[in-house]
Amino acid sequence: MLAAVIPVKNEAAVIQKVLRRVLSLPVDLVIPVLNGCTDASREKVAELHERRIKPLFFHQALGIDVPRAVGARQACRAGARAVLFVDGDMSGDLDALLSRLAEAVTGGRADLALTDCYPPEAAAGLSELASHLLAVRLSLNRELGLAGVLGSSSPSHGPHAVSRTFLERVPLRELAVPPAALALAAREGLTVRVAAAAPHSRLGSPWRDAVHSRLIAETIIGDCLEALCVYEGRPRSRAKDGHLFMGYHPARRFDLLDRFLAAGQAVLPPEHRPDE
Repeated sequence: MLAAVIPVKNEAAVIQKVLRRVLSLPVDLVIPVLNGCTDASREKVAELHERRIKPLFFHQALGIDVPRAVGARQACRAGARAVLFVDGDMSGDLDALLSRLAEAVTGGRADLALTDCYPPEAAAGLSELASHLLAVRLSLNRELGLAGVLGSSSPSHGPHAVSRTFLERVPLRELAVPPAALALAAREGLTVRVAAAAPHSRLGSPWRDAVHSRLIAETIIGDCLEALCVYEGRPRSRAKDGHLFMGYHPARRFDLLDRFLAAGQAVLPPEHRPDE
């Protein structure tokens, strides 16, 4: 069984397009994780009347990346052998890219299949902030012994897919800090590779302002610092050179995630249960 997990927060304008693209793949289960939505996202999902779509609803926003961990847990409960992750705002023409990711994990060629969002043709003209972030990601991958395979690619950026082996050997909670999950996959000796490439501009994600870009960069830099600690078996830290890289990290609702991971589906509060 191949499942797709789609984090959704106020994506009413594009969520049907994203879902239709995912449904065109040979997926058995699609799990939109609607969290903190205040628009018509829930109604737009329901309008598709597709039996493969089993949404999860959270009244509160879960924070960046946490919905992936939630969706992965639900996919595992359903018996998924592989999981594809696609953000609910990625409305670009990604059919071939998503197929390559899914085929890499279902075909046994990868336990973690990533998208290279900065292939050579997209690497020129990057901002100073983007260039610094890529350097941090590359540095982590080098420490993990994966730079030659991944370059600066990261599960923090772009669609990606994981195998059942990955889900069984990497704690699902770590999916909420993607570089940490990558580090643990490397430490476990799992097969990690780039299975697809697409410039960031092709993902179809909406333009964000400079404040958001800075916060995202700080989040991922902090995640990479934390990931290296995990890999080396040291206490987690998001600090370097006297600076604490937090970004959006404080908004990650690990409390809600831990409750969800610990609970059986039958005892979840009604707003957390998947629609039947």
